[in-house]
This record gives sequence, C-alpha cells and structure tokens, in this order.
Amino acid sequence: MRIYLAGPEVFLADCAEIAAAKQAVCAAYGLVGIFPTEPPSAPDAAEPAWVRVYRQLEAEMRGCDAIIANLTPFRGPSADPGTVFELGFMRALGKPAFGYTNVAARFGARTMAAIGPAARRRGEGWEDAEGMLVEAFDLHDNLMLEGGLHAAGGCLAVEEVPAEARWRDLGAFTRCVEAAARVLRAQPSSVSSA
Repeated sequence: MRIYLAGPEVFLADCAEIAAAKQAVCAAYGLVGIFPTEPPSAPDAAEPAWVRVYRQLEAEMRGCDAIIANLTPFRGPSADPGTVFELGFMRALGKPAFGYTNVAARFGARTMAAIGPAARRRGEGWEDAEGMLVEAFDLHDNLMLEGGLHAAGGCLAVEEVPAEARWRDLGAFTRCVEAAARVLRAQPSSVSSA
C-alpha cells in the first residue's frame, strides 16, 4: 500500500534524509512511503516548472492509498498551505487520511499569540485587528483539517517536540503509520483512477 507523505519537510536542506527516514518507518509496517520530492518525470517545455511539479504530485496522490500529513505549524499558527491542499485533495478522493503535529499547543492559543496585543474581545471570543473572529473549538488546527481526518477514518497524533527537533522527530509520524497500516489492512485497496 502506498502512502503519500505530505508536509513542509520538502523545504529542509536535508529533505532527502528525512524522506529516507520516513520511508523506512513505512517499510517497517509493510507500506510504501511516497515523499513529494521527485522531479517531474515528463518535462514539457511548454509548461512552467511549477505546473509540471503540481501535475506530478497530483498524479502521485491519485496513485496512493492514503495520506499522512504533517500538520505541525509552519511559518505561522497553522499548517503548511500546500500540505493542507494535499490533505483536502485526498479527502475529496475518499482516501483514508492521517495527520500529526509536533506542537501540542492548540490552534486558538497559537493564533492569539500571533495576533498579540492587537487582539480584541468580541462577545465571548476574540478577534484580530481586521475584525476576524479567532476560531475557538479547542482543536489543534482549523476545524476543517481535524474534521477531515475524523471523517476519513484517520487520526491526529500530537506530540510536543522541542523546536530544534520539530521537523525531524518521527514519534507522532510513526504512530500515524501504525494506524494507517491497521486501517488499510482492514479494507480493500482504495487506489482508484479518480
């Protein structure tokens, strides 16, 4: 079974080592980890490189049985937007979805810290300087992310990892792989031509 390994680790200088470590964890559970770092297989000079990369990653996702998304906050209080897109894409394909975060603080608290002194009371909640209400569901990220994981039969593994190890610690990731292996073995292959 093939698992798409979404996350912002692709931006790390040592992403090849992280990819290999994650793929080794997947292999230990009888799964094949697909890390999104391969260059486009069919160069087409008529399209920009970023379009070719997008098309290849979409094809990779369609060919996978499930996704494990690293939802650790990235450059702000929420998960990487590319990873969020990939999670939504796989959810729309009806594939099992699993996520993890190496930050235990809740989304609302992280958002309030990002807003800082510009936060203002609004009824029972808080809003930012632009009048946008701060989500207050006491979740680890936006409700659509956790809702999607729940609806897809997956889980969200949460750990608090020191900042210096946040992008390389594989504890929560390993728990997701274990859960994915269990779920995928209990059902027929979900790979489709969707």
